[in-house]
Amino acid sequence: MNFFKVFHSNLSDIVTKLGEAGDLPEGLDTSRITCEPPRDATHGDVATNAAMVLCKQAKMKPRDLAEKLAPEIEKIAHVVSVEVAGPGFINVKLSDEFWHARLKDVLNAGTDWGQSDMGEGQTVNVEYVSANPTGPMHVGHGRGAVVGDALALLLAKAGYKVTKEYYINDAGAQVDVLARSVYLRYREAFGETVEIPEGLYPGDYLVPVGEKLKDVHGDKWLNADEADYLEEIKTFSINAMMDLIREDLAALGVVHDVFSSEKELVDNGGVEAALKYLEDRDLIYTGVLEPPKGKTSEDWEPRPQLLFKASQFGDDVDRPLKKSDGSGTYFASDIAYHFDKFQRGSDQLIDVLGADHGGYVKRMKAAVKAMSEGKAELDVKLAQMVNLLENGEPVKMSKRAGTFITLREVIDKVGKDVVRFIMLTRKNDAQLEFDFAKVTEQSKDNPVFYVQYAHARCYSVFRKAMDEFDGIDLSEANLATADLSHLSDESEIKLMRLMAEWPRLIEAAAKEHEPHRITYFLYDLASEFHSLWNKGTGDVSLRFLHADNLELTKARLALLKAVSLVIASGLLVLGVEPVKELR
Repeated sequence: MNFFKVFHSNLSDIVTKLGEAGDLPEGLDTSRITCEPPRDATHGDVATNAAMVLCKQAKMKPRDLAEKLAPEIEKIAHVVSVEVAGPGFINVKLSDEFWHARLKDVLNAGTDWGQSDMGEGQTVNVEYVSANPTGPMHVGHGRGAVVGDALALLLAKAGYKVTKEYYINDAGAQVDVLARSVYLRYREAFGETVEIPEGLYPGDYLVPVGEKLKDVHGDKWLNADEADYLEEIKTFSINAMMDLIREDLAALGVVHDVFSSEKELVDNGGVEAALKYLEDRDLIYTGVLEPPKGKTSEDWEPRPQLLFKASQFGDDVDRPLKKSDGSGTYFASDIAYHFDKFQRGSDQLIDVLGADHGGYVKRMKAAVKAMSEGKAELDVKLAQMVNLLENGEPVKMSKRAGTFITLREVIDKVGKDVVRFIMLTRKNDAQLEFDFAKVTEQSKDNPVFYVQYAHARCYSVFRKAMDEFDGIDLSEANLATADLSHLSDESEIKLMRLMAEWPRLIEAAAKEHEPHRITYFLYDLASEFHSLWNKGTGDVSLRFLHADNLELTKARLALLKAVSLVIASGLLVLGVEPVKELR
């Protein structure tokens, strides 16, 4: 239950009743009212801008309107005080019993706490990774993989129907280069000494592909002309690279629902169908573009091109759909691909791309708006670079890949859960430093350790309780029957208040497509928990287990159980396994 939404509903009812009673104009629009935690926790539990939003409609001064609303808000169950602040903000404080009831909600829901129906089953296609099938993934691909996967999990928790998709770029010149590179490794497998010329892929990861090609086809291609071997070896190589990519993704805990092939899309006439759709709506034409920014007219050869009217849909300029040789541009294929996703029934499209695709955003948003006639939305999340460090120093390049550290090397070194959590400790469009020493140290400065430590600490108390209290029932159902009036210390109330905010945070993060908010929340929750733990070190009355007071112990264990459930709920959204014991 998102209690802020419930409070908003209560407030709307108050405005309606005051209107019916003649104390306010009838029919005031309350949709823009916000109900949220105050920035300063000392101001209360809920802050609302209702008076500021409604004052113009009501033709009243904001503070006067707030003073009229305040006595009615005080009548809401569990409200203990209402304060009008500044020009008309309203701050509300809730009773301890209210937070006790939310704690029981957590225990009753388990790790489903925070589940929402906000998405109402709307279909969302999240496309992420989509690395060229020319080699193993690097750590930058890994960041996009984690952002996309966590976003898909977040949207599913918020009630959306999510498809996780990978677009295989298997129709460009890069796969010809791949086939030529594999052919050299194939010849090497027969004992030839080969040199990898500049422009081909030099990484050792192609050695086993060449050996497998030899095992499958023998010497069939050894003395063949390129025209004879290129297509078949290209298909063989793409399949081998996609197997490698799938293995790396699986090691990261990423499994896609759909793999779409660019080559299949092109071969099946997808590009022509998309262009025909735009042509029928008078959205393409033959024209001449102005020189791009940074180029003078002397550096630019104006020529007629087939153009999409992207500027009609928010882009800066119209965009070419065909090259000078008559073949389609990458943009034309991308239009066809997004048209295909829309036709498959997606209301919302999300692309998670590398930061080098920044210039792509406006044109693709324009294309989606045009093709769907405004029925579909495209959101593009750009994943910035990851700087790999070891004790603050840049990490050397990988021998296996030839030019970069592979994602699999990072996963093998620190584990998938660490990689996933750390990749979400900053917003996707901010650069990220991944220091191997920092992400494995056991300290507050390592957020993944700090959060997992909180979860493991809860379970250490559960184990101790089972040793000290013979036959104690630690099930959520039993702990939900505890007398929670024993929980009255401000540190305990803070924990309950924070856990009660989890449903609201899920909805807000899902609405903004920002899974990194989950890591921030989990760190804050872990911090409050560790703070309570440390207070118990100095104050015996705040310890979790009391041999002489089973009811107090049961209440404290209920609190601990709820903390462990909310942390687990958050970690599962991130695709991270909650640990019960640190190694």
